[in-house]
Amino acid sequence: MRQSAFNPKAAVVIGVFSISTSAILVRLATEAPASIIANYRLLFSVLLLLPFILFHYKHEFKRISTKNWWLSILAGVFLALYFILWFESLNYTSVASSVVLISLQPIFAFIGTYFIFGERFSSGAIISIFIVLLGGLIIGSGDFQLSGEVIYGDMLALLGAIAVTIYFLSGQHVRKNVSLITYTFIVYGISTVILTLFNLIRQENFFSYPADHWWIFIALAIIPTFLGHSLFNWSLKWLSTSTISMAIVFEPIGASILAFLILNETPTWAQFLGGTIIVFGLFLFILSTSRKNKVTISTKNHK
Repeated sequence: MRQSAFNPKAAVVIGVFSISTSAILVRLATEAPASIIANYRLLFSVLLLLPFILFHYKHEFKRISTKNWWLSILAGVFLALYFILWFESLNYTSVASSVVLISLQPIFAFIGTYFIFGERFSSGAIISIFIVLLGGLIIGSGDFQLSGEVIYGDMLALLGAIAVTIYFLSGQHVRKNVSLITYTFIVYGISTVILTLFNLIRQENFFSYPADHWWIFIALAIIPTFLGHSLFNWSLKWLSTSTISMAIVFEPIGASILAFLILNETPTWAQFLGGTIIVFGLFLFILSTSRKNKVTISTKNHK
């Protein structure tokens, strides 16, 4: 494969920093409900993708099967639910706890593939899952001593991790037949429609927000979405899936550091210890579930 003009590893570093800003930006939008923040993040993401669709990818829509449309709708529903649950969790629990618990998605994904596709657990995966559970229990026990609201936030984050897992599993089949840009545009668009209807039903305020909030909404679409997840997908042309997964595990560390510097939020001993154990467990889990041979990614699936 032709060498990239830009170092893929540098792109991954930028991506990790970018996704680490997501929780911080949400916390800074203090006057907007979680569903509105999610609504505008996805809406602005769709608008940024629109020129690419119109000039390069619109022909792909004719080739999408009915099954893939339904799977995309399902993915869009759970992506919207994921953002609502995760952003809402940040109103109750710390950035450190919320981001660490959301990072459990690979564990839920592996459990899902076990029941859906019959994939088997290795001994290393089982050990790592118990390590992660131990870390979660430490965070939960520490947060329980703080208040019931903090535990409620932790539960929302866990439910968000389950929702984003279903989102990923729903899109697995579609991504084999639809390019990344087209699939992302469809799913983000569906999520935007769902969130708009949800906010209309709840009679949420759509417009009366301070000017800095609008910059936050736009920043969420640009920084964690395009400079984060899009760079990861671009890097898959040159780096293995396991390498990208290992890098993403650093998100809780980056988010916790930013929360300390920007929000003056210091993790409790339980959050620090439990989070460290979870990150270690996730590293072990990814190592134990990765293929020994280098993963080859088809470029046509990651346009």
